Amino acid sequence: MDDQALVQVKVWDGWVRLVHWAIVLLLGLSWLSAEMGWIEIHTLSGCTVLTLVLFRIAWGFLGSETARFRHFLRSPLAALRHLAHFPRPEPDRAIGHNAAGGWMVLVLLALLLVQPLTGLFSAEEPEFSYGARGPLADLVSPETCAWLTGLHAANFDLILLAAGLHVLAVLAYRLVKRHDLLRPMLRGWKWLPAGVESPRFGSPWLAATLLALAALAVYGVTRLG
Repeated sequence: MDDQALVQVKVWDGWVRLVHWAIVLLLGLSWLSAEMGWIEIHTLSGCTVLTLVLFRIAWGFLGSETARFRHFLRSPLAALRHLAHFPRPEPDRAIGHNAAGGWMVLVLLALLLVQPLTGLFSAEEPEFSYGARGPLADLVSPETCAWLTGLHAANFDLILLAAGLHVLAVLAYRLVKRHDLLRPMLRGWKWLPAGVESPRFGSPWLAATLLALAALAVYGVTRLG
């Protein structure tokens, strides 16, 4: 397929890209604040991650076509078939996540949801000064609090592992299949064969409302303690 047969097609809305790159930055901030013992910043960063993940889940049902779970979540068998063809160089015709990438998105969202939820109930992590506690730590027993604190630390390692695999996959697609997955997530569009229709995009007013509701929900939960 020559370059003349390709056109620019918008595939990602700004909301998906916002969540993607904001969480990348927030994970770095969460790690740094833990290392430095900045409990207030760490808590704020975690609550922001929770807000963005809740919004992304809602946007996965109500948002743009490429953001919806039903658009990119296929059967595990379809994902395996896709990976079986991985060594074969071929033009990138995917609008949104491919069959394997969709499952990685689901895994990352699940891990990112667990992280701030367990952080709300964590207490006295060694990185922080004595007595540092999550906003809801007093609502559970000391044993449950200790278990959730350990899970909070272990889950972050799983997030780093999943993120590392994600980065390696992006690099592998670039080197083996010549598919550029990075720039579309930065710019929102990619080169696709002429005649491919742009996906339907969700209302920005709906997105702003869902984001505000997610922020209010997180704020309300943190006040329960």
